[in-house]
Amino acid sequence: MEGDCLSCMKYLMFIFNFFIFLGGSFLLGVGVWVLVDPMGFRDIVAANPLLFTGVYVILAMGSMLFLLGFLGCCGAIRENKCLLLFFFMLILFIFLAELAAAILAFLFREHLTREYFSRELKRHYQGHNNTDVFTSTWNAIMTTFDCCGVSGPEDFEESLFRLLSPSKMVPEACCQRNSYPGDVSVEQCVSGSMVFRHNKGCYSAVVDYFETYIYTAGALAIVVLTIELFAMVFAMCLFRGIQ
Repeated sequence: MEGDCLSCMKYLMFIFNFFIFLGGSFLLGVGVWVLVDPMGFRDIVAANPLLFTGVYVILAMGSMLFLLGFLGCCGAIRENKCLLLFFFMLILFIFLAELAAAILAFLFREHLTREYFSRELKRHYQGHNNTDVFTSTWNAIMTTFDCCGVSGPEDFEESLFRLLSPSKMVPEACCQRNSYPGDVSVEQCVSGSMVFRHNKGCYSAVVDYFETYIYTAGALAIVVLTIELFAMVFAMCLFRGIQ
């Protein structure tokens, strides 16, 4: 009976990790394709810092899942105690890292306030500067979410941006692109016209956007943590059951 249970666990673990391996291979393939694509898709992604960062996140996740799936499949089907132990240690490390990230997010939650982001924006945002990571990231956020500043355009008053560009009230990233095309609308926007700019703050825009996915994200996090726990238990049971 014990041998049948061990054999069932072995093949279940192999199938489970085989799907993880396929998922990791797919993410790796997508990430590599975007980086080496000769049709110019890489240039489109590189123009948006959020998308460019996302490509490397996909590559990192794909590599991690690829390695996990490979170790789990080989360790289970070959009944290799060394691979199973390495698989267990890797999942334990990921689990502890996720737990540490959750604890740090709770401890430093005061740094995610509207006032904190407004203060940082006033101190570091430069306007149209693609070489500065902070500035390019904020430009990407304002363009993606059709917003301006943290609470609104007034965040740029008495800021580094106004010192560098005293003739502009808001950066070009705050300007509406679809409704009023042309240089005239951009000039009126940066000079202070409310008609040609986005007046909603990015803090509210981002919160409203992610609020619809908060329950899905929470459920997904619980599912992932549960899978990791079961994977560690299966790996250790199989490790102990191998003679």
